[in-house]
Amino acid sequence: MPILRIEHPTRDFATWKSAFDRDPVGRGQSGVQRYSIYQPVDNPRYVLIDLEFETVAQAEGLLASMKQIWASGAAGAALGGEPRTQILETMEVTQLVV
Repeated sequence: MPILRIEHPTRDFATWKSAFDRDPVGRGQSGVQRYSIYQPVDNPRYVLIDLEFETVAQAEGLLASMKQIWASGAAGAALGGEPRTQILETMEVTQLVV
């Protein structure tokens, strides 16, 4: 399952989350099946988002749409710096039972 990982500093989490929740690219229509949001425990002004897709092409399409939004300045109030992105392929998921 391909994952688009996006990470970047934020001005503050509440502002960023509000912008994320507005969903300007239409995650569902873009093929996102599930997403997770993370923050480092020592940095509340940084976020990591993993968006899961059925295909790499869907992940690439959403990334292209996000790059347009970032370039337009529409996300300026929420971002605290340049986003870093990667498209990852899940190689293994294991749940340990102890």
